Amino acid sequence: MKLCVIPGDGIGREVVPVAIQALQAVLPGLQTVYAEAGWETFLRHGKALPASTLDKARDCGAVFFGAVSSPMQLVEGYRSPIVQLRRELSCHANIRPTLSLPLPACRAGIDLIIVRENTEDLYVGDERSDGEVAIAVKRITREASLRVAKSAFDMARHAGRQRITIIHKANILPRTDGLFRDCAREVARAYPEIIVDEMLVDTAAMRLAQSPESFDMLLAPNLYGDILSDLAAAFGGGLGLAASLNLGREAAIAEPVHGSAPDIAGQGIANPLAAILSAAMLLKVWWQRPDLASQLENAVRATLQAGIATPDVLPAGVGTAQLGQAVIARLQ
Repeated sequence: MKLCVIPGDGIGREVVPVAIQALQAVLPGLQTVYAEAGWETFLRHGKALPASTLDKARDCGAVFFGAVSSPMQLVEGYRSPIVQLRRELSCHANIRPTLSLPLPACRAGIDLIIVRENTEDLYVGDERSDGEVAIAVKRITREASLRVAKSAFDMARHAGRQRITIIHKANILPRTDGLFRDCAREVARAYPEIIVDEMLVDTAAMRLAQSPESFDMLLAPNLYGDILSDLAAAFGGGLGLAASLNLGREAAIAEPVHGSAPDIAGQGIANPLAAILSAAMLLKVWWQRPDLASQLENAVRATLQAGIATPDVLPAGVGTAQLGQAVIARLQ
């Protein structure tokens, strides 16, 4: 097995080595190939995702992507490398689980998966402006909508999930969100054992804030899925525990959700658990090793139960390296 490792910027460089150590503890034969991407890569080379990095990612098939910094204003020539990488590798489904963990900040009874279409919607980056009027294109296609819906329903069937809620705003956007909703309904007919309902995104946000435990799986277009999954993460201990997997037919990208966090980069206090749990998703879904994934997940849970966590989770928390060592010790 080969893994392309892209630490990226900021705390990505701190949490990725810890996650790779944990992954190699359960998968000692893993070969790692390192590559670069991100804002600092752009400043050095003029490209945030160099062609050499893309080649390595394609060759390995499995990718571990740390975090990248992105400017908050327009920078000519800069494109988000993770958005580009998802599209280039056709990783069409972003899978975001939220699970109750043994932490005071976690809400009990949550076992939620959000599946988000990952290649289109407003994230195609098709914007234009004359200084007075700015326009962004929201692109929804039948092909991509059917593809992500099938992945979501296949996952639900495999995992024994009972219900999928389709998220949209078709009352305002009947052609785009309506197409996404109708494609999901079309796919659902082949899965009669799964209950299917639908919900407007604003209603879903309110319901998620009120009672996240009432949802089983959500299926959403790109933008709505991005926002709702971050909201859900608040009930699972925060972004420092939020794992994700970008899944395609030919490749998969494990990606902790937290971003590069420049405010704490270099302090040695970044939470590596989202990265470790993302590695577990790579094991479970891509490499089809749920046994090894469970070892990682159980080690994380046992570490938290022992009261060991970083300061974002527990006020008297430990550092990144110490938390990583505590998890790895439970794997040995």
